[in-house]
Amino acid sequence: MGRAVAVLFIAFVFVLLDVTQVRSDASDHRYKEGDLVPLYANKVGPFHNPSETYRYFDLAFCLPEHVKEKKEALGEVLNGDRLVSAPYKLEFLKDKDSEVVCQKKLTKEDVAKFRSAVRKDYYFQMYYDDLPIWGFIGKIDKDGKDPSDYKYYLYKQIHFEIFYNKDRVIEINVRTDPNALVDLTEDREVDVEFLYTVKWKETTTPFEKRMDKYSQSSSLPHHLEIHWFSIINSCVTVLLLTGFLATILMRVLKNDFVKYAHDEESAEDQEETGWKYIHGDVFRFPKFKSLFAAALGSGTQLFTLTIFIFILALVGVFYPYNRGALFTALVVIYALTSGIAGYTATSFYCQLEGTNWVRNLLLTGCLFCGPLFLTFCFLNTVAIAYNATAALPFGTIVVIVLIWTLVTSPLLVLGGIAGKNSKSEFQAPCRTTKYPREIPPLPWYRGTIPQMAMAGFLPFSAIYIELYYIFASVWGHRIYTIYSILFIVFIILLIVTAFITVALTYFQLAAEDHEWWWRSFLCGGSTGLFIYAYCLYYYYARSDMSGFMQTSFFFGYMACICYGFFFLMLGTVGFRAALLFVRHIYRSIKCE
Repeated sequence: MGRAVAVLFIAFVFVLLDVTQVRSDASDHRYKEGDLVPLYANKVGPFHNPSETYRYFDLAFCLPEHVKEKKEALGEVLNGDRLVSAPYKLEFLKDKDSEVVCQKKLTKEDVAKFRSAVRKDYYFQMYYDDLPIWGFIGKIDKDGKDPSDYKYYLYKQIHFEIFYNKDRVIEINVRTDPNALVDLTEDREVDVEFLYTVKWKETTTPFEKRMDKYSQSSSLPHHLEIHWFSIINSCVTVLLLTGFLATILMRVLKNDFVKYAHDEESAEDQEETGWKYIHGDVFRFPKFKSLFAAALGSGTQLFTLTIFIFILALVGVFYPYNRGALFTALVVIYALTSGIAGYTATSFYCQLEGTNWVRNLLLTGCLFCGPLFLTFCFLNTVAIAYNATAALPFGTIVVIVLIWTLVTSPLLVLGGIAGKNSKSEFQAPCRTTKYPREIPPLPWYRGTIPQMAMAGFLPFSAIYIELYYIFASVWGHRIYTIYSILFIVFIILLIVTAFITVALTYFQLAAEDHEWWWRSFLCGGSTGLFIYAYCLYYYYARSDMSGFMQTSFFFGYMACICYGFFFLMLGTVGFRAALLFVRHIYRSIKCE
């Protein structure tokens, strides 16, 4: 039954992604000689600031006769795409040589805007028959040593080289003419004649493989070697860690079981020590159980969301430049999995003998969405102030609110009601005593913060090599398509997180500290803190990002990702692993 539901769910997401994906006007991508193939200008922006993009015609380029905005899917709008008809006319199989787009007089303000854009390494992006093309709008001549002596030039001619196979467009390359330049160095009016050249060439590459060139960059041999080195590094870490922990824990636990069995036979009144000593307290419910159950519910939902995203990635949905597919999938799957959060949180809260399940459900709904919403409001305000395409239109915000109101919230409530009515009881092998035992004084390194540092470092060390490529893809222009390797790294991350949490939980119980519930969750999720620290390193040492908008977007959204997909999700994994372990060891001894 569960497998059938999962299959139907994936099929529904597939259909939804297929419906919401916006294609070119000629949806079958077949053309006759002389047909106008759709060309859309998307955006311009600083090359090193991927979140800071602006509409193409915010700069004084030639306007087409009729400016037509393309209807876009939700994911495309979230991605900052704003496609409009471009001024270049590229008819199928029609060569053109230095065709004039328009003659334009640039005002002093236009020249100053273009010069600022060239100084910031602005690039443009277009789509021709759904194939992405990009290039720089100008160049800087740095012959002078002093920046005041630099010369700024605008490219005024673009060369389009288009490859076709029978009646289909297969590939397009764009280059700017380095000899056709406009001097923008001085603040004065400039007359510009924008030109373009089109050359058509035949190729044997089939239409089905026309997107392969964009994914090959991440599959080059030297890149694959680095990825496999990352995998081997992670696997060695996992094998050493799991082998070490398994050996230690099995040996120690075996000795513990023998010792406790011997103690029971020899001296019934002998004082117990170690983890058996606290068997009457180890299953005492944690403080702030509503918050704890809400965190488990949110973490379980995000874990389910991650698994579904990996399934879609592995079957090829997120191919390069499938505009907005990932964002659409994230919004849709998060909305549809909210029932999982409601069921998990409320059922566990009721197991912990909680009574106010409605408040618990509200807390579950707000635990991840609340910080994300506040971050979005701030960053969207920044984007509006910059007049950037990252600012969501009012209509898109209304759509997201409607999805949250009509899909996410009802499913969350339905899941909560199902969890409340599940009537399941918490399975504890030992009875809990009426009064808690006092925890003995412990050395500083057994405190929560040092334990979190130990727990987070090992999972982080297993994935940090792969992190660079993910960051370079999300916060740069590198294409990442090796989802199979990423999935292996994800599995390794889960294994290391579970094992290190179990080990630290055992040592905590052996020291007669029975407050392991929150500790196991915090230790499991502490990897998120290390990844956020890596964000600081990446921003200052590995990227050239700058400016208030890009900085706020990077640290704002990475804070949400680290909080949700690492702290809450891995915290849930850590606690579930620790709970299985604790139940197992206390089930194996005689508890009175």
